[in-house]
Parts: sequence; structure tokens; C-alpha cells
Amino acid sequence: MDLFARTDNALRNLLPKDGVVEYYGPILSQAEADHYLARLRGDISWRHDEAVVFGKRITTKRQVAWYADEAFSYTYSNTTKTALIWSAMLLELKRHAETACGETFNSCLLNLYGDGSEGMAWHSDAEKDLVKNGAIGSMSFGAVRKFALKHKETKETVSQILDHGSLLVMKGTTQTNWLHSVPKTKKVMSPRINLTFRKIRQPSA
Repeated sequence: MDLFARTDNALRNLLPKDGVVEYYGPILSQAEADHYLARLRGDISWRHDEAVVFGKRITTKRQVAWYADEAFSYTYSNTTKTALIWSAMLLELKRHAETACGETFNSCLLNLYGDGSEGMAWHSDAEKDLVKNGAIGSMSFGAVRKFALKHKETKETVSQILDHGSLLVMKGTTQTNWLHSVPKTKKVMSPRINLTFRKIRQPSA
């Protein structure tokens, strides 16, 4: 089923079971979202993402960046990245996300999709470095894209269109029971930037 932006003030869980995904819609004005999009494109230390697949290291078209409270190490797709320290702009955006959803975050993985030919395959964010069942807040800027979820056992699917300047939060057992993706599309010709605010486990945790 397809679920689109809510038309009332009540948050609802997009998932029918086994997790919680809440879509807040745009939490910034059009002007604010445009402002941050321009700054994100120019001020972030973007790098093409790398992954190890069947023992072979590949480089993706999609670009990424990793920022946090400290120089945390984060491992996914069999590669380890070390975080840069927050910029003032990213701290502003973190505060916007935290204020909207009531959660707290200590890190952020940023993704830059050049156009609709770049996407994200089915996966779950359940790496050992993340706080188990911790909230993940996803802010979107630029091109409007579909965000899809698929139950790991029943294969039931849910999707949500993510607007410019919007926030979506996944929490509870979502990562245990659901996969998510950003499908590729030929209809989108402009870039999208996605900030996924996360909770990395402290070294002593």
C-alpha cells in the first residue's frame, strides 16, 4: 500500500505491525529547506561510498559523509568509516530533528543521490555499532523520492513519498523486522540529500 503525507496533525504509524515508522512531513519552510539544500551540497565533505561485495571492493555513484559527536567508527557493507565532528550547520539540522520528534542523536550518515538513477537497495540498519532499537531520524532535501519498506517474513510492503525538508523516524523493532530502500526511478532528474540521524553506542556501552 502507498501512504502519502498526512493531512491532519496526528502522527500515525506507517507500519501495520512489528515496528514504528512516523512521517512528520516538512518540518522546515520552503525557504529554509532550499537554504540548507544549497549549503549541504557545497559544505559537506562528500565521498563516493564503498562496499565489499563477495570479497570485492566496489565504489558507488552515491556519495556519503559521516559526522558525529566524536570520531566514532561505523561499519556497514563490510567497510569502516570514521566520523568527522559536527559542523555548525549539521548541529542546527540535528536540533530541528530532535525538537520535532523528541529523540536525541549523536551521529549522522548523509547520502547524496545525484538523480533517480541512484538509489538504495533493500537493507536494514541493524549494525552492531548502533544502539539496538534506537530511533533513526531521516531528513530529506531536494528531489522528492519514494521510501519503501518490506516486512522480512511476510514480504508486505509500505511506501511513503518523502518531501523536501521532511522528517521520517524509524524506531522500536523496525530494523529487526523490516527492510527499507530508496527505489531507482527514471522520472527524477535532480539530486536528493538525505540525513540519517542515528544513535551510535558509546565505547563503554
